[in-house]
Amino acid sequence: MMMEQLSFFSESGHTPGLPSDLLQYTPDFFSESESEIHLAHLIAETPWKQKVVSMYDKQVVTPRLSAWYADPEIYDYTSLRKSSPNFWTPELMLIRNKIEAFTGIKFNSVLLNYYRDANDSVAWHSDNEEALGTHPVIASLSLGQVRGFDIRNKQNHKQKYTVKLENGSLLLMKGNLQQHWDHRIAKSTKKMKERLNLTFRIVH
Repeated sequence: MMMEQLSFFSESGHTPGLPSDLLQYTPDFFSESESEIHLAHLIAETPWKQKVVSMYDKQVVTPRLSAWYADPEIYDYTSLRKSSPNFWTPELMLIRNKIEAFTGIKFNSVLLNYYRDANDSVAWHSDNEEALGTHPVIASLSLGQVRGFDIRNKQNHKQKYTVKLENGSLLLMKGNLQQHWDHRIAKSTKKMKERLNLTFRIVH
């Protein structure tokens, strides 16, 4: 069965008016049952850490938990403060293999973010670190609670879209998206269950 690929020219409600050379959204990349199994296993078995970052001369605890896995030759990554990666588990390898077969792209690392409830979030940012290259391709898998993925133009903040990232969905970010657009997962005033986001990357 072919998976449905929604272009960002679509009027489906999931997909804003962004071109498909920047974003490609695939709902039900994993079935609901597969997604629930992966969600439970990864939450229980991942060695989660909560990062502390410097902002405006203050030490700030990030409102989410994270973990980084990578191939053996990948030793550091700026977003994780040059921490050493964990090595791939069999479950993460299976997920990576499926994403690579679907996209035709080989990834060498994955960043996991664990949003425990409505208070967990990630602020506006772009994944434009030098280690990711000039036009990074990032495959973002969502498991668990549906959350809004906000996107805004760096030069014109009024140009803003929200994509609802569903359980088991895959969002492919590519082209010059990271150069011209920021994204975030905002806090919510509504009650939220657990959500995992796995972003598969190519670190050079």
